[in-house]
Amino acid sequence: MYETTKRRHVSPEVAAVFPKEVTDQLFDVLKLMKKADQLVTAPVAFAFSDDSTASELYAMLIQRNLAPAQEFPLTYSGEKDFLGHGYILIAKDNPKAIYIDFSKANDLADLN
Repeated sequence: MYETTKRRHVSPEVAAVFPKEVTDQLFDVLKLMKKADQLVTAPVAFAFSDDSTASELYAMLIQRNLAPAQEFPLTYSGEKDFLGHGYILIAKDNPKAIYIDFSKANDLADLN
C-alpha cells in the first residue's frame, strides 16, 4: 500500500487549485508515514486548516475510523487562496500510481 516506487499523479483539477509545492509535500507525508508503518487504510484524505503563517500551512491526514487523524505542517510561503474553501483531497492507492484528486464531498461549483 502506497509503495514509494509508484508514480505520483495529481488530477488536473487539483493541480489548477493547489500549488505543486503543496501537493509534492502531501506525497512526502505519505512516504514518511509508509516508512513509519502508520498507513493502515487506503484511500486516505487530506483536509486543510484555514489557519496559516507566512511560511506554513496545516493539513490533516484522515484514515477513516481505523487510525487517529494526524495533523502536520507544510512549508509554503506562496499565495494561500486555496485555503478557506473546505477542500478535501483524496490520495488513492492505484496499482501503478498514487493519485490525488478532490473528494466527492467537495462543492466544486466555484471552480467552474
